[in-house]
This record gives sequence, structure tokens and C-alpha cells, in this order.
Amino acid sequence: MWKYILKRIAAAIPVLIGITIIDYLIMSRAGSPLAMMHGPKISESAIEVKAAMLGLDKPIYLQYFDWLKQVLTGNLGYSIKSYQPVTSIIGSHIGSTLLLMGTSLLVGLVIAIPAGIYSAIHRYKKRDYTLVTLSFLGTSIPSFFLALIFIYLFTVKLGWLPSSGMITQGTGGDFLDVVKHMIMPVSVLAVSIAGTNIRYVRSAMLEVLQQDYLRTAKAKGIGRFLVINKHALRNAMLPVVTVIGMQIPVLFGGAVIVEQMFSWPGLGLITMNAITSRDYPVIMGVCLLTAVVVLLANLITDIIYAIVDPTIQYR
Repeated sequence: MWKYILKRIAAAIPVLIGITIIDYLIMSRAGSPLAMMHGPKISESAIEVKAAMLGLDKPIYLQYFDWLKQVLTGNLGYSIKSYQPVTSIIGSHIGSTLLLMGTSLLVGLVIAIPAGIYSAIHRYKKRDYTLVTLSFLGTSIPSFFLALIFIYLFTVKLGWLPSSGMITQGTGGDFLDVVKHMIMPVSVLAVSIAGTNIRYVRSAMLEVLQQDYLRTAKAKGIGRFLVINKHALRNAMLPVVTVIGMQIPVLFGGAVIVEQMFSWPGLGLITMNAITSRDYPVIMGVCLLTAVVVLLANLITDIIYAIVDPTIQYR
């Protein structure tokens, strides 16, 4: 296993470099941050001096190599807008994003796994059709639209929940206050996660429930609960683990929209602000972090495979 992990990490390095090259090229084509400085009070000579300070007067490939050298020394650069270290900016916001993502994933799976099992057990009945329809609805509804509905219902009309931020301004932000602010953004993300996974759990369970070894287990009188939740569920989890592993990076990117809608102080909010101000170092720092999360999610998924199915061997 350790040999396999080292091989995957070694293979991930050129992939990471390739991703950063593509990201840097796309970002540079989107426009220079110096364009934001143009105005009647700023002379062309001042802009040229600023370009030289930031290294933006060099060709794109030299700008990329300068950035890569800094990254290899553990320095992601400084924000063009706030002049703060990019590592500090990301470090101060990543906790909020991980809290939102982790809670949303947990809530989504807590809903999806029992609902998928229940739907598979009662297949082709009204309860099954209802759950499948709800799962399609949860998958297809856009997160920004659902966020607007929640804000209108629970904030504008009912006034039950706050619609922005992580804590109430002017307060210390105790546990209950944070929970109140999390309810709507977590619900938006969890609806999509549950909608996708209900169908995968149902499909995997239906396939496993037809296997001969489960009929044998039933014939031995083990009991319906153990047959379904111990023998069937463990064998059905392998394809579900694949889907969950693929959803982690998608969730990481999808949180950008939700964080923007609810003004959640996470990576999504600073990413959108960096894009609008063309803050190159912050954008590249977040892109690099996202790429690392994707590769780590794939590696962790492979490791969980071996835990769920001991017959899998890695070399």
C-alpha cells in the first residue's frame, strides 16, 4: 500500500504542474490586473513602474516560472489588492470552507444512504418512485436558485434564519449562532449531494440484493437487518465510494457559488473577489489548492477501496 501511495504522489507532481500551466495561461488571457488601475489620476509611467514591481512586464512563460520558483520555496506570493501573503489569506478562510463542505457532505450522506437502501428494498413501489423523483429534483435544481428560494422563505418572509456571514456582527459568535448561519448553505449543498447519491446507493443495493450469498444468508436466518445493513451494504459501498470521491472536488468548486450567495467567509468568497479584481497570486493559490484537493480525493478514494473490499490489492 505504501509503495502504491508513493507512486501515486510521484505521478501527481507532473499533473499538478500541467494544471498550473493551464490555469496560468487562462488567467493571463482573461486580462491584466494593471487594467484595473487605468484612470485619469494614474499616469502611464506609474502603471509601467507597477508592472515592473509585479513582474508583469515579462513574457508570460517567465512570469509563470517566477511564480513556480516561489511556490517551490513554500511562498505563494502576495495579494496584488491587499498586499497580504496568499498563504495567510487562504489559511484564514480554508477553515470556514472545510466546515461548510464537511458538514454538507455528512448531512447529504446521512440522508442519501438510508433513503437509497429504503428505495432499493421497496423497489417499483410508490415510495421508491417518490424517492427517485426527489433525488432527480435535488440533482437538477441549480444551487444558486435553491439558495435564493431559501433566502426568500426563511429570511425575507419568515425571518427565522440569517442570510449572510458566519456569525452575527457585533457578537462573539457562539456555537448556536454559527449553526443558525450554517443551516441554509449546508442545506443547499446537502440537497445536491443527497440527490446524486440516493440513486447510486439504490442502484448498487439492487445489484447486490440479487446475489446468491445474500439468499444463503437469509436462508440461515441471520435476520433482515443484518443481511441488508452488514452484508449487502458493505458490498454495495464500493461504487458509492467512487462517486463520493468524485464529489469532493466538485463540492469544493460548488461551494464557491454557495459561499458567494450567503457571503460565507470561505475560499469561495475570496476567489470571486480575486477574480473580479484580477488578483493573480490569490487566484493561482486557490487553483493550486483545488488541484491538490482533487488529487488527494482520488488517492483517499483508492485507499478506502482497500478498506471496504479487502480483496483489492495495490502494488
